[in-house]
Amino acid sequence: MVGRKGRSGLVLAGLAMALVGCGGGEEGDEPAAVATLAPSPGPGAEATGAPVVQVASRGTTAADGAAGAPAALVTTGPAGAASDGAVSAPLNAVEVVERVSPAVVTVINERQAGRLGEGRTLEAGRGTGFIVDERGHVVTNWHVVEGADRFEVILADGEKRPAELVGSDRLSDLAIVRVEGELPAVVPFGDSEALRVGQPVLAIGSPLGDFTGTVTDGIVSSLDRDFPGSAAQGEPVYSNLVQHNAAINPGNSGGPLFDLAGRVIGVNTLGIPTTDQGVPAQGLFFAIPSNTVQRIAAQLIEEGRVAYPLLGVQRTVPITPELVSQYDIPVDHGLYVPEVVPGGPADAGGIEAGDFLLAIGDDRIDADTSFNEALYEHRPGETVPVTVRRGDEELRLEVTLGERPTR
Repeated sequence: MVGRKGRSGLVLAGLAMALVGCGGGEEGDEPAAVATLAPSPGPGAEATGAPVVQVASRGTTAADGAAGAPAALVTTGPAGAASDGAVSAPLNAVEVVERVSPAVVTVINERQAGRLGEGRTLEAGRGTGFIVDERGHVVTNWHVVEGADRFEVILADGEKRPAELVGSDRLSDLAIVRVEGELPAVVPFGDSEALRVGQPVLAIGSPLGDFTGTVTDGIVSSLDRDFPGSAAQGEPVYSNLVQHNAAINPGNSGGPLFDLAGRVIGVNTLGIPTTDQGVPAQGLFFAIPSNTVQRIAAQLIEEGRVAYPLLGVQRTVPITPELVSQYDIPVDHGLYVPEVVPGGPADAGGIEAGDFLLAIGDDRIDADTSFNEALYEHRPGETVPVTVRRGDEELRLEVTLGERPTR
């Protein structure tokens, strides 16, 4: 397995495949004070001073041999809604599993072995996915499909089918593959904004890649958890995550987290197996919220890619209580902007180096709403009001957002 460690000690371990390096990248809009991910020594390395964050996918190397959903996407349904939208009484856990498990699949990442054109592929890793519409689209994680030359999907009854990649998005860590033929089931999305701490949830997936259809249960432990990566370097940016304690393991990546109405309310992605001292931790698992998944999946299905907005500020520094007290900063939230990209959207809109960026649109940038969360509520080409503090003045500027270059 390959891990990734940031300046702050954040580690992502157990990626779906044995990836080599993480690449570089030009400066972007991500605040400089968050973790920048880089290769880590892997299992058995010295403790880094922060919890290990494990991406819930199972991987082997080839050497081991081992913005609104489209009409076809099944969206939020009523309690007990089946894939045909029929309403029934509230379900118990057994009924949920019986209804939704046929739509949960195992996604196999295969890579070309030897010289291209020889036609021989080896399995590089496995994750989980789930069927979301009648066209055969399957949601999974980006890190499950990354680097693959071919895909296979194992249905709940054990049938293997080839799959094609429709699109993937590194920043959100989401991807869509598609299978042909008759579908065993389709699952609807629920509204992750309606989740409550303490609410029962079920996770279904393929832990370790082999134990397909494994069901674990738990509750929503917390909401709005963040593990920010460096968007400027193209790393996944995990924000607004659903924390729960339904056990997931490598191989569960991309699998659904269900409520007891049989609706997908998250995509399982991360777990924290140890503390910063290497002491085992239990019950700390995280899922991408369903509302985010629906928005990203819709773009991937329709366009094969996700278009992210670009503001054009660089090396920004989040304002914290410590900075306020240490430097007598005149604001208690937002970002300090030391540099503006010449000719970029921020420059054209009147934002200057030395400004404090306080809000984008109606979203105040603070401990509850990160810069990326506020920015990604908008689309490239959209003109949005941006609130800044300059000296003793608070200004509201109109900025037309650009588009972040693809990597």
